[in-house]
Parts: sequence; structure tokens; C-alpha cells
Amino acid sequence: MKSKVAIVNSSSFGKYFPEHVEILQQKFDVQRFDLPPKLSGRELADVLKGFKYIIASTTPFFDSVFFDNVEGLVLISRHGLGYDNIDVGKATEKGVIVTKVRGGAEREAVAEHAIALCMSVLRKVPQSYSKVLQSKWSERQKFFGIELKGKTVGIIGFGNIGSRVAEIVHFGFNADVVVYDPFVAEENMSYVNARKVELNELVKLSDVIFICAKYTKENYHILSTNEFEMMKEGVYIVNTSRGELIDQEALIQALESGKVAGVGLDVVEGEPINGEHPLLRFDNVVVTPHIAAYTFESIKAMGDKVVSDVLRAEERIIPEEVVNVAVIKKLEEEGWKKI
Repeated sequence: MKSKVAIVNSSSFGKYFPEHVEILQQKFDVQRFDLPPKLSGRELADVLKGFKYIIASTTPFFDSVFFDNVEGLVLISRHGLGYDNIDVGKATEKGVIVTKVRGGAEREAVAEHAIALCMSVLRKVPQSYSKVLQSKWSERQKFFGIELKGKTVGIIGFGNIGSRVAEIVHFGFNADVVVYDPFVAEENMSYVNARKVELNELVKLSDVIFICAKYTKENYHILSTNEFEMMKEGVYIVNTSRGELIDQEALIQALESGKVAGVGLDVVEGEPINGEHPLLRFDNVVVTPHIAAYTFESIKAMGDKVVSDVLRAEERIIPEEVVNVAVIKKLEEEGWKKI
């Protein structure tokens, strides 16, 4: 009997590169699932009973209850970078491998999308396009924007994506860069002339703020009322990381007061959202539906990695980019190979 692979809520996996699914189908029983984002752990375990491998999206949540009620699961391979919807500690306790894609797989795509959102709000692209559709070309004088050149750009998180955003705004736009990232030494930012600062200083100095940090319990609502109060009048904010990093109510208040001049979001807390979401009543807010990584190049690289994870695990070879590294020792004791 073939081992079973579940593709859970990852609609892009295999869609544009069907060979990814076809490769798996040669060796496995592969099934797709489109599940409610907030499905309980117990219900999720019931649905995925008997599956050895899971290819996971950003939802649903693989919580402790899920792991307590599932048997025979070997691997959860995240079809993406973030893994905040997986209880990694519990997975380790149960001996389940959790992997993610390589940081470089999404680096260009997400960074470029962050810049696209930034320029859209700085230059009022959606608002002006809307007027063209309404045959109101003559109202173009309403859409004066600002240039990024010479502005101070604050980047929260200097990992794969944050560092690429820094490169683009520094070398491409001649912007000044300040960075908040307690885990990266300033010497590693020097190639983009970036200055390492504390969060309070970053929000005070920045004309544009990019959120590029991964989401953890410690940085939940890293931008909240206190931070918005310290920001410059007319600041712009771009978030391509996770919606939970911004206090939505504080953001709405800052938009209403004019403190925030524009926002570009690829992620929203509680996503997916509908057209009635309170952020969508502001014409200076641009929201895309979590598509920053959606380039053909990125999706292919992500798919290649996920397929590799499953194939390696079936051969008892430790996959690359294991998130819960504590599980590796246990695997080696059980005879798994490390290549």
C-alpha cells in the first residue's frame, strides 16, 4: 500500500507546475484538502487520519490537540517560509519533522512585492487608476505623491527578505536605511549603509516602514498604539510578513488621524478578509491577498523543495531546512541518514 500525502489548503502547489504533484503520485497516494482556516485540531486530526506526509499552507492550525490525536505522521512540509500555524514544540515531542522552504526561494518575490506596495501607496497608483476607469482623467492633479529617494526607510527584520528590501531601497532609490533586528549584528548591515537601531528609534526616524520580520509570540503587535504615537506625521507602512505584527485598531486610528499617510498590506490579521473589512474603507490602503511569493520562479522553487522533503523522508533521509532541529538527533538514532 502506498504512503499517503495530504496537500492541505495549498492551492498553488502543483497548479502552475503540475509535475510536482505528478512526481509524488508516482510513489504516493496524494489527496488535496481545502479546509476551513479555523478548523479545530481534533477535527483536523480526524480528516488527516492515516496520512504520513502533509504539505501545509498558512492554515489551518496544527496545534497540540492535532498532534495528540494523530498517528503515523512523519512530516509536515510548509509550502512557504512561515510556520507559525504549527506547534513546533509539540511536533518535536511527537517526533514529527517540520520543514520550510529555503529562504532564498521567496526572497526576490516577496521583496519586490513589498516595493510594489510601497510605490503604489507613495504614488497613489490605485486611486489614480480608479479615476481613469471613471473617465475622470482631469482629476490627475489630486494624485501628487512623494519620492523614495533620500527618505529614511525603516526595516523591521533583516533576514532574507528584509535584507533584500534594504538592497533595493539603498542601491535602487538612494534611501537611508535603519534596521531593527536584535538578532543581526550591525556589521552585517554595513554593505547597505544601514544603521542598527532600537524599535523606538526606528519608528521615530522612518518615513517608510517595512515589516519583514517573521511572526513569533514575542513580536505580536510589534506596531501598536505606543509605536504609532511615536511615528512621524505622514508615515507610510508596508507589511508582507504576517498581519499579527500590526495592531489593527491602532492602525485604523492612525489612518483616521492622518498620522499614517498610506499602507500597503499583503497580509491582514484574521485573513482571509472580505470586502467589508474596516481597513478597506480607506482609499490610501492597498491590500493584496497574500500573494507576495506568487511568482512563477518562487512557486517552482518552493514546489521543488516540498517534493524533495517528502521523497527524502520516504527514504529515511533527513530533509533540508528542518525547523525543529531537536528532532534530528532522534531521527539519526533511528537510522535516518543525513546527506
